[in-house]
Amino acid sequence: QIQGFFDIPIDHLNAVRLLSDYFSERHLGDDLVVVSPDHGGVTRARKMADRLKAPIAIIDKRRPRPNVAEVMNIVGNVEGKVCIIIDDIIDTAGTITLAAKALREAGATKVYACCSHPVLSGPAMKRIEDSPIEKLVVTNSIALPEEKWIDKMEQLSVAALLGEAIVRVHENASVSSLFE
Repeated sequence: QIQGFFDIPIDHLNAVRLLSDYFSERHLGDDLVVVSPDHGGVTRARKMADRLKAPIAIIDKRRPRPNVAEVMNIVGNVEGKVCIIIDDIIDTAGTITLAAKALREAGATKVYACCSHPVLSGPAMKRIEDSPIEKLVVTNSIALPEEKWIDKMEQLSVAALLGEAIVRVHENASVSSLFE
């Protein structure tokens, strides 16, 4: 969306492949479901689900006011499944922790969460710590101060992705093939 506001070439880089590879290497079993925390994230969840050969589920939520989310329904079967919630940004962690709680209440055996951009402001760390999320996997697209680190978190580096994108731009090669 933001690409339309610039008149210089921009390549949209995403961390779906990096995050998918992380979970694939963990061999979490055959009963995986990738979960979008809202309707706007379905495309991202579908990309991860395709890479992990898993179905998707969607959290149907509403926001009665800013930074407040309420889970209305879960679209898809999560009972007896290991769920991976994927989001682009986690700010106050309200959406992701409510989603994790709703998934466990709906019968999910484990819930993992991941995002590209961990803002983690305000009550985020306490919410994550107190939530049923087993592990929160984030990238280092945003530098996190030491006080925002908890045992439940793991950080993946986007350095190789950025480096390869720069090389491809410099060599006039395809950047989009990085995400196939």
